[in-house]
Amino acid sequence: MTVTVANPLAEQVYHRIKDDIFSFRLLPGDNFTETEMAQRQGVSRTPLRDALFRLQREGYLEVGFRRGWKVCPIDFDRLDNLYDLRIVLEMAALEKLCSQEEPGAGLEQLNAIWLVQPEDRLADAVQVAELDEAFHTNLVAAAGNHEMTRVHTEVTEKIRIVRRLDFLKKKRVDATYEEHGKILQLVAKRRATEAQILLRAHITQSKLEVRKITIWMLAEARQLQEPEAVPALR
Repeated sequence: MTVTVANPLAEQVYHRIKDDIFSFRLLPGDNFTETEMAQRQGVSRTPLRDALFRLQREGYLEVGFRRGWKVCPIDFDRLDNLYDLRIVLEMAALEKLCSQEEPGAGLEQLNAIWLVQPEDRLADAVQVAELDEAFHTNLVAAAGNHEMTRVHTEVTEKIRIVRRLDFLKKKRVDATYEEHGKILQLVAKRRATEAQILLRAHITQSKLEVRKITIWMLAEARQLQEPEAVPALR
């Protein structure tokens, strides 16, 4: 059996371009040619094309005959659907967690992170965003359903492009600590219905905040972006 080994350079380019998209250095609607992007990345066309087609398969880029590549617009309806799917998966996980006799090690680790005094909470938005994603991922994983965890991980990856924007406001950081802590306390008391109600409200509020912030952030980024700052894009 032949094992295909990923091109390390293509892997690096893939992650760099994806990070540019996630950080809005490449904005939805931006166009570029392979020659322009190869110069920008300092690589040849072969590893670049591998990276670009991988991003196309994942839904971040689109390519047209004789018109080069384009960063896909943010599909808010699709994001709403993904958030709704995330709610379904996490509520099912809570139901299962509350039916277990003993909490697993995964829940104990989450308690150590989120059930802390206010003065011990992190304030850095990037760190809290990463911890928030890990909270929800590990909450589902702790339920022990591997297929549910796999699907949830895929959903998490697809919404990551906008999800971390939820933490641009200090009040959202504080609210995340409060709500995560309450959810964990309700799970410990096996109060599944109350935990599910809080979880649904928690994710729905995040979805609404992200949508508002994303629209504002994209408009500001487009306004501030100067042609000479990104000469390879048009």
